[in-house]
Amino acid sequence: MKRAADLLGAGLALVVLSPVLVAIAAVVRWTAGRPVLFGQQRAGRNGRPFTVWKFRTMTEARDEAGRPRPDAERLTGTGRWLRSSSLDELPELWNVIRGDMSLIGPRPLPVLYLPRYSTLEARRHELRPGITGWAQVNGRNAVDWDRRLAMDVWYVDHRSLLLDLRILAKTVVAVVTRKGVSGPGAETMTELRPELSNHLEGSGT
Repeated sequence: MKRAADLLGAGLALVVLSPVLVAIAAVVRWTAGRPVLFGQQRAGRNGRPFTVWKFRTMTEARDEAGRPRPDAERLTGTGRWLRSSSLDELPELWNVIRGDMSLIGPRPLPVLYLPRYSTLEARRHELRPGITGWAQVNGRNAVDWDRRLAMDVWYVDHRSLLLDLRILAKTVVAVVTRKGVSGPGAETMTELRPELSNHLEGSGT
């Protein structure tokens, strides 16, 4: 039933919002150039990698060493508006149609985070990731990682049609109020346990 609801909801949304999608694509093309869409590898159900699609909100600016500049420097004015309004997420409706994602579920996170979860936290991958979810309507990026991942696992254990409808209603409020768009002291999402990155790389994991 959840998959059927995803297909119906995403299909209708793509049809109804098609003029909005075209308009946003034109604005991104005009202000930031090509490509209009940004694709990134994220971990899906059972940790399987897939490409998530969003409207591009950053430039490709790099420093003298060829490394990407900080998010705050690469984020365009249009991109900041798209992120704050969550309109950059609309292309993910295609991911729902493809079966990579669900309308509601834990948000898809970068594949490189997979070794950084505890055994309990890794249970968030028992479901398809969602465009919105329990953590997104309860603080989003403003909530620390431990609480966000705990909320993802809570959703896995308590998911229901009634809960999904509640999340959809709260999503509308969250989008309108634009709360939790950025992480503490960051323009975008803060990195999950960066201290584990060097440890895992050094151990060959």
